Amino acid sequence: MKKGSMMALLVPLAVALLLSGPSSLATAASGGGGPVEWGKLDPHFYDQSCPHAQHIVASIVGKAHYQDPRMAASLLRLHFHDCFVKGCDASLLLDSSGSIVSEKRSNPNKDSARGFEVIDEIKAALEAACPGTVSCADILALAARDSTVMTGGPGWIVPLGRRDSRGASVQGSNNDIPAPNNTLPTIITKFKLQGLDIVDLVALLGSHTIGDSRCTSFRQRLYNQTGNGLPDFTLDASYAATLRPRCPRSGGDQNLFFLDPITPFKFDNQYYKNILAYHGLLSSDEVLLTGSPATADLVKLYAANQDIFFQHFAQSMVKMGNISPLTGANGEIRKNCRRVNHS
Repeated sequence: MKKGSMMALLVPLAVALLLSGPSSLATAASGGGGPVEWGKLDPHFYDQSCPHAQHIVASIVGKAHYQDPRMAASLLRLHFHDCFVKGCDASLLLDSSGSIVSEKRSNPNKDSARGFEVIDEIKAALEAACPGTVSCADILALAARDSTVMTGGPGWIVPLGRRDSRGASVQGSNNDIPAPNNTLPTIITKFKLQGLDIVDLVALLGSHTIGDSRCTSFRQRLYNQTGNGLPDFTLDASYAATLRPRCPRSGGDQNLFFLDPITPFKFDNQYYKNILAYHGLLSSDEVLLTGSPATADLVKLYAANQDIFFQHFAQSMVKMGNISPLTGANGEIRKNCRRVNHS
């Protein structure tokens, strides 16, 4: 079968599977499409103003996922990196202009954040269908859910009605997003500042079941974990030996490695099984097992029971998506996700 005809079959199927779940669940959960309360997130926010919004997002995410299997993880990551800085307000999507210094330049995003062109395509399609209606922040939330579903993960009802910020914070991006070499107490603190607890932390890091990481993000584990010139003893030696050829002591900073080399494009619980085998790629992955009995117990639970992991992940994604949203008269609905409306 030719690529084009296969895509014509696969994308509508993925979209149909996605939209037959969460949207019907949303209707059941709130008793239909009643009036939306001002200033509150609601799954039915666009039922009247842009009824096909979720279909448009899902179809473009489906196409992007088919064309590039890495894109699902990239879109999911954008939502995380947006919400941890000033709340879920699409500040991450702003390019530098005038007084705005883009969060894309921050250490967590520079040379690694991607998928912006997919968000642009979704926004253009929504502007054509429903001008000035659907926010870039809501696009990020929907694209994260759709990317999870299309790689085999759980679906969830996405509360909607976020508005877009008129500014960015590169400093917030540098300081607030958990880093691969952060200690577990630091990671716990960064999650707690966002109103997220240990269950949210361990469940949300399960997003590392898909996607890649750069050599520069874990090199110290291979050669000099604690400044004594020795590798990280919590990284399996045979696994480390497979990583070193493409992640040398110097050079190869941008070389990509699967976060889960067993099922790299499937959203499942293999990530936690890898951690139990001391095959967590990032220090921030493995410390979930070695850094605290409470987080270790959750790793063991999710490794043993994928259904519970999926349930907790979905709940925590909704919780994360509720971090300090702009609603009501706050913020704006950007016409172009890369710049504020008056520029």
